[in-house]
Amino acid sequence: MFSKGRTSVLLFLFLAGVVNYLDRSALSIAAPFITEDLHLTPTQLGIIFSSFSVGYAIFNFVGGVASDRYGAKLTLFVAMIVWSLFSGAVALAFSFVSMIIIRVLFGMGEGPLSATINKMVNNWFPADKRASAIGLANSGTPLGGAIAGPIVGIIALNYGWKVSFVIIMVIGLVWAIGWWLFIKDKPAEESKHTKATDKLADKAASGEKIPLTFYLKQKTVLFTAFAFFAYNYILFFFLTWFPSYLTDARGLSIKEMSVVTVIPWVLGFVGLALGGIVSDNVYRKVGKALFARKVVLVTCLFLSAVCIGLAGIVSTTVSAVTLVALSVFFLYLTGSIYWAIVQDVVDQNNVGSVGGFMHFLANTAGIIGPTLTGYLVEVTGTYTIAFLLAGGLAVFASLSVIRFVRPIQLNKTDTIKEKVI
Repeated sequence: MFSKGRTSVLLFLFLAGVVNYLDRSALSIAAPFITEDLHLTPTQLGIIFSSFSVGYAIFNFVGGVASDRYGAKLTLFVAMIVWSLFSGAVALAFSFVSMIIIRVLFGMGEGPLSATINKMVNNWFPADKRASAIGLANSGTPLGGAIAGPIVGIIALNYGWKVSFVIIMVIGLVWAIGWWLFIKDKPAEESKHTKATDKLADKAASGEKIPLTFYLKQKTVLFTAFAFFAYNYILFFFLTWFPSYLTDARGLSIKEMSVVTVIPWVLGFVGLALGGIVSDNVYRKVGKALFARKVVLVTCLFLSAVCIGLAGIVSTTVSAVTLVALSVFFLYLTGSIYWAIVQDVVDQNNVGSVGGFMHFLANTAGIIGPTLTGYLVEVTGTYTIAFLLAGGLAVFASLSVIRFVRPIQLNKTDTIKEKVI
């Protein structure tokens, strides 16, 4: 699995995830300072959190199509430069409106990341190792979230919150230079093993081009996207509002909050790295790729839902933090599975585009969730309903996966249909 070329690809994709969530988490960590400087209400802060996902969701799909058409290497290179520059531009924000504009553009830059990771893994890894590779590559994202708290918190307290965004920008630009110089879009020669196992994921007949529009109408794609929506709803709730919840509802100081937020992220890092490995091991034992994906997705998304719901009704800070940490752990165990399902049911020419489309639908949760949470907090004066809503949505999504996510294949007359399992 880990040849020299594959190791380099995984390492750079891992580091891209670290930078991605370091950038993304920085705003939530600095939110108390920004709220004070820009005189924001909870609803306005929620809108700012959501504005990121407006640009992000749209460019999930655009980035996926670009990775199929122009290659994942070029797409991710451009994306990293754009999002790093606009991460630094947060330091220039002087009002509610200016912050919204910057965050939308920042989101556009980050949008292509996950689809390009999926495309690069498809280019470099055989089918029975892709979930593991996706999990390891994406496990950099919660690590970025974990280190964001101490880094941004310490810099903000000592030098001002704006300096932290400039430093993060420089880190991203350095990564982009290394990516362009040292990484290839595809391996020079594909091994026979890779070609053979790719047939497990490629359902299209030899030489036949399957239109993208076909996949975009399939229940398997749409309900995988719905489950991913529920995943992202919990994730964005945690990513955007958890630091404010700790300071507002639990009375923690900025310094204490910066440390506490590390705990769920560390568990998330472990979960994301393990989820794909567990799924691939089940796949190799039972020989049914989609079954292996669904077992992990349904079980862990349901457990995540239960934990996040309970976190909203417990009375102590320790209990709340513990339950949120467990929720993030179980949530991230499913993190690579959505992408692995795309790898399993979509032909290679459409992997980036279909993955980007799924990610686009899923990330509308990032538009709806933070603003809705801000509204609920402002109206009710508590976070309880927001916690319960996040959990209930994930329960419903996990049940939907059992019913609707099925293999897609061509029949003998080249008519595409869904195969019931």
